[in-house]
Amino acid sequence: MKFITAFALAALLAANSAWSAGGDAAAGQTKAAVCAACHGVDGNSVDPQYPKLAGQHADYIARQLTLFKSGKRQNPIMLGITMTLTDQDMLDLGAHFSAQTVKPDIADEALVPLARHLYQTGDAKRGIPACMSCHGPTGRGNPASRYPAIGSQHGRYTADMLRRFRAGEVHGDEVDVNGNLMKQVAAPLTDAEIDALASYIQGLSSATP
Repeated sequence: MKFITAFALAALLAANSAWSAGGDAAAGQTKAAVCAACHGVDGNSVDPQYPKLAGQHADYIARQLTLFKSGKRQNPIMLGITMTLTDQDMLDLGAHFSAQTVKPDIADEALVPLARHLYQTGDAKRGIPACMSCHGPTGRGNPASRYPAIGSQHGRYTADMLRRFRAGEVHGDEVDVNGNLMKQVAAPLTDAEIDALASYIQGLSSATP
């Protein structure tokens, strides 16, 4: 597998149009009541199996909700919740959660050396790009390219997602560039590397720009 450079990643996404913004955070706060049970009132979930939504890009959240509703991203709970949501509801929810501050967490220091190298440098021999080439040095992502914020995300959730990508699952459209890209990135990763990266990412703080 060829090494994927940051330039190549940007080129791939150039034609991938972003979800249009237009959400109302105040309206989203009211609509988010049903989300609180799993994701927390402020988007900082307590249960690590559910992702933190606080500080996530508004457009990214809205797009994921549309994917859940269409069934292109499969989750029985989210399918039931999104069935009654309108496009505006999704934009409002995205605006609300993006306005919240993600709570920082810590990483397992013993796993940091392995994970830091992969996150910051990648592994050219195995075709693994540096995680920060898309998600940034503190995990804030890039909303224009639909790269989600991942800093301070629960390690359990991140590890689960990486294993799903490694298994060949693509969470999105069949032509979703990001989903297919993550499938390629995760394919060479070992369980130890996934666990180390998940822990390292959990310790990245994206609360401060």
